[in-house]
Amino acid sequence: MTDYKNLKLIATSNPHIRGSETTRSIMLDVIIAMLPALVWAVVKFGAEALVLTAVSVIGCVFFEWAYRSIMKRPQSVGDLSAVVTGMLLSFVCPPSTPLWMILIGDFFAIIVVKQLFGGIGKNFVNPALAGRAFLLGSYAGVMTTWVDPAQSKAPLFGGVADAVTTATPLAIMKSGDMAGLTSTYSVADMFLGHIPGSTGEISALMLLIGGLYLIVRKVINWHTPVSYIATVAVLTFLFPKYGSGVDWMLYSLFGGGLMLGAFFMATDYATSPVTKKGQVIFGIGCGLFTVFIRYFGSYNEGVCYSIMVMNLCVALIDKYTKPTRFGVVKSDKKEG
Repeated sequence: MTDYKNLKLIATSNPHIRGSETTRSIMLDVIIAMLPALVWAVVKFGAEALVLTAVSVIGCVFFEWAYRSIMKRPQSVGDLSAVVTGMLLSFVCPPSTPLWMILIGDFFAIIVVKQLFGGIGKNFVNPALAGRAFLLGSYAGVMTTWVDPAQSKAPLFGGVADAVTTATPLAIMKSGDMAGLTSTYSVADMFLGHIPGSTGEISALMLLIGGLYLIVRKVINWHTPVSYIATVAVLTFLFPKYGSGVDWMLYSLFGGGLMLGAFFMATDYATSPVTKKGQVIFGIGCGLFTVFIRYFGSYNEGVCYSIMVMNLCVALIDKYTKPTRFGVVKSDKKEG
């Protein structure tokens, strides 16, 4: 029998239960999950894809280190979040992006979007997507120039790739030439990644592998990516603009940055809801905006802006989806 009189209870500050995960370990898992897409990018685009990614990572790490050094704040480069931002930014840019340009995107993503708002966990939009949006608005010509992955010979420093430029599948879909699209790129080509596009976006298979790795490792929940992809699938199947519903749906799912955005961008801890219900709402919203932009906008891709718009809604989503605290009733809520 327990001797309660002599039992000592020690009260300490929370948290009382600690997990083994750290920011560094989580970011390391994200980096590992992106490696299949990076390897495929090197296979299809050559060393230029690897150089672009390496320079982007170095740029993000340097800008974060420099800012925190100048502002005399504790260093955070060791948490690897800047490495993830650098990889993601290179993934959403064409492989022919000049290196000086990717460094400008790195500066905007790390300094303006992340550090000026307090650093990791305090930014309200995804830094990599914001960096891409900034580059697209500033250098639209370069950011919308695509090369045939089979003939990519992009120079290591500056200039547009010395290769045959071509239209992405989404651009062909926007023009309504489904016959030309299906004759040029099969669904298998789209899924595997034998298509032009941004550096890390072309292979849906490689991104799915990375996404499943994150889910299995419990780095992310399935709620946001599944609801995001399912929303796009349902809408494009029910309301195809051209061709059959199945073909239009598959080309819409495997084209552009949907898979990368669903698994790696929309699930960012700092800019996505914390509740499971909120994550589903967030994913549905991303899917709706993606389809609306692709259907009714002049831009043939909508993943970047759809996620950023929903990032701005996270505080509202969290407010109305937070669970009821134990012991709280409606009358207590009204009084509070």
